[in-house]
Amino acid sequence: MKIGLQFKATLDNVTNVRPLGTDFRWYLKLKCGNCGETSDKWQYITLDESVPLKGGRGSASMVQKCKLCSRENSIDILEDTITPYNAEDSERFKTMVQFECRGLEPVDFQPQAGFVAEGTETGTPFPEVNLLEKDWTDYDEKLAASVGIYEVTHQFKKC
Repeated sequence: MKIGLQFKATLDNVTNVRPLGTDFRWYLKLKCGNCGETSDKWQYITLDESVPLKGGRGSASMVQKCKLCSRENSIDILEDTITPYNAEDSERFKTMVQFECRGLEPVDFQPQAGFVAEGTETGTPFPEVNLLEKDWTDYDEKLAASVGIYEVTHQFKKC
């Protein structure tokens, strides 16, 4: 099953908000599709990490055994689905990434450091965007104005 992480925020003078690099950490809380056990701790998955699946069926970004039912589940980041959130997407949900889920389902997402953005009019790069507080602000020298990402929220949608 494919599940999309939909991102929504209010963008002020910035565009092209996206995760940077294959080591970007997607912090998730995951639920076992078999017994419904939900993790209480944040877990992260990255494109850099790949774990082989049992029986030589390929690999996934994370493979874990459920503590409650002992079932082996996996989740994989679909790299070609990673999409930037742009100025025209402001205040609307847009799928930023999709996950291939086999027995695991993401139920919560925590944006943290590792995002980048650029000035809408100036192209000024903002290389260190941290969305942990759900709001981020900076100053675009070329524009002589403040820039920001506000009211960050998310939802998951089956694709």
